[in-house]
Amino acid sequence: MKEINAEELKDNPFTLIGKDWMLITAEKEGKVNMMTASWGGVGVIWGKNAATVYIRQSRYTKPFIDEGETFSLCVLPSEMREVLNFCGSKSGRDFDKVKETGLTVDHADSVPYFKESRLVLVCKKMFQQRLDMNNAADKSLAEKFYGSGDYHDMYIAEITKVLIKE
Repeated sequence: MKEINAEELKDNPFTLIGKDWMLITAEKEGKVNMMTASWGGVGVIWGKNAATVYIRQSRYTKPFIDEGETFSLCVLPSEMREVLNFCGSKSGRDFDKVKETGLTVDHADSVPYFKESRLVLVCKKMFQQRLDMNNAADKSLAEKFYGSGDYHDMYIAEITKVLIKE
């Protein structure tokens, strides 16, 4: 992997997140777990390059993110879509996703990522807040996305390193 500046990224963020998807990856007590995400964003806040991700309370990956300071966002090549499908439909409670997918864990600044990734954003948490749908301007969103009450927490994280496949 080669490190680049965030400003050198060529990917369209709408395609990158909404269509290509990413693996939110973290480590807790020596175990790496990941989940597929297609919600999020990248930009600048508080003078820092940042990524925003959303994780439901019920997700097994959530304590990995909550209990640590860092995580990575891993974008896999398009030919690995089945890995994203698996990681988005199976829980780390029931499967060792790293073993099941055959992905290879590496670390950048002690943050886990997958060697097979074409792009990695290494992130350090700055902010976390549960989405309060009482604040939604469009009240239909609560029913459409949160009928079960399983709300997302929003995480804003500084992008501390950007790695691309050479």
